[in-house]
Amino acid sequence: MKKIVVIGGVAGGMSFAARMRRLDETAEITVVEKSGFVSYANCGLPYYIGGIIEHEDSLLLQTPESLWKRFRLDVRVDTEALRIDTQAKQVDVVNRANGREYSLSYDYLVFSPGAAAIRPNLPGIERSLSLRNVEDVKRLFSVVASKPKSAVVIGGGFIGVEMAENLHRRGIQTSIVEAQDQVLMPLDPEMVTFVHDEIRKHGVRLHLGSALESISPTSVSLVNQTEIEAELVIMAIGVRPEVTLAKAAGLVIGDRGGVKVDQFNRTSDPSIYAVGDAVEKIDSIDGHGALVPLANIANRHGRVIADHIAGKKIRPVDAQGTAIVKVFDLTVATSGWNEKRLKAAGRDFMVVHNHPASHAGYYPGAQGMSLKLLIDPTSHKILGVQGVGRDGVDKRIDVIATAMKGGITAPELADLELAYAPPFGSAKDPVNMLGYISENVLDGLTPTVQWSQVEERVSQGYSIVDVRTTDEVDRGTLPGAINIPIDEIRERRSELPLGKILVTCQVGQRGHAATRLLRELGYEAVNLDGGYMTWSNSPANNIEKVGK
Repeated sequence: MKKIVVIGGVAGGMSFAARMRRLDETAEITVVEKSGFVSYANCGLPYYIGGIIEHEDSLLLQTPESLWKRFRLDVRVDTEALRIDTQAKQVDVVNRANGREYSLSYDYLVFSPGAAAIRPNLPGIERSLSLRNVEDVKRLFSVVASKPKSAVVIGGGFIGVEMAENLHRRGIQTSIVEAQDQVLMPLDPEMVTFVHDEIRKHGVRLHLGSALESISPTSVSLVNQTEIEAELVIMAIGVRPEVTLAKAAGLVIGDRGGVKVDQFNRTSDPSIYAVGDAVEKIDSIDGHGALVPLANIANRHGRVIADHIAGKKIRPVDAQGTAIVKVFDLTVATSGWNEKRLKAAGRDFMVVHNHPASHAGYYPGAQGMSLKLLIDPTSHKILGVQGVGRDGVDKRIDVIATAMKGGITAPELADLELAYAPPFGSAKDPVNMLGYISENVLDGLTPTVQWSQVEERVSQGYSIVDVRTTDEVDRGTLPGAINIPIDEIRERRSELPLGKILVTCQVGQRGHAATRLLRELGYEAVNLDGGYMTWSNSPANNIEKVGK
């Protein structure tokens, strides 16, 4: 009979424990959880604060009693692990309710303590609240119920943005403070502009590029001398792996600060496995350690550990970092690496932008979206994808994330046979279109220029030709652009500038056709990837869109 102790519940720990029981009815499985709740939907906590999830009980998935009844799991809440003795193979714990200390022996230990909220040592920090568990949400809910007039969320990551939206939904004047120059760091600059606009449109104030300096009883002060009224302050600047016990036990910690594990989630001690936010996952792009604090992969790795202990054949599971967040009426989703990370790593890559509709444009209700694909120019492997829009973003990112996992290259996205009917998509789905565009660029059929390269190309002697209609151009175009609508190019050929031409349109589609025409006519022409929409949503150009 195997004796197994699990430190920490929720996604990774409980996924392991339930799977282990299904594989081995005789195993003695004990779960110790420091908090009072072992199985809850922590991703739903912001929506309970906002009142979208009306009842707290909806967040509680299992209790110690239900887990014992179904799985015969010995779950001990309010029980904290104090130390791990790897030589004696035992865990010393304390019952936080009565202070009683005792030891649990193990054949296998599963380490799943999660991550701790980062709380900088600043004046007044004790007044701020965090949101990591049910106890946190109870404290925060009681403050929100007192109807504060103002709130400041420190941090513009996924949780920070979700919290700001839900506080706003409660009628609280809310501000987001982010030390970086943008929220949602997985997005690249030209993609996050849509998010900034959406947040501001709903009345949430953004304070970007300035960090928190101190918290007073009524406000917060930033390092740029800005003071913001704040009856409620929420810290959401991120989390760090909770590895105190692991370090004390002599387990190897990786370069990113999480517990280092192998492909089976086994630590440097072969009797101890680790899972969840405390662990460094294996990154799918470069194979190095990565911190990916997401529930999906925690659940999957819990199952991997159980299978390995039970002697089953294992499929190693690396991490792509696929994530999604609701920002008011926008859906924002990513998978893989962004452009900033690829540049920092010195990797070669190619970029494709597209701005398709969520379904057939002639069917009512079609919504626009923006997609960005990052591609290895040699292997054509998909390195990352980002999507922002009001409808249909989730399924496109999921399809591409699946393609990445399956080794489908960027051009091969054109070959995917996806479900189509006018209410749901287009005959050429946005995913297919990314494949077509990628193939055109990789084959050299239509050379492209990125929004960030326009000034450089102009300095190299390129003239800009905008092939949209006159009405479109009157609403904004690139500085110095000549307007010749695509349908008039042949007749107005004499008006084309001599030398090299940079073609632009609204989203890149007409630009592709015009670039092909010009190249057939003997011109050296390149297309602005993503067109005016991508260029105008870049950080500098979004401030002032140039009119004709």
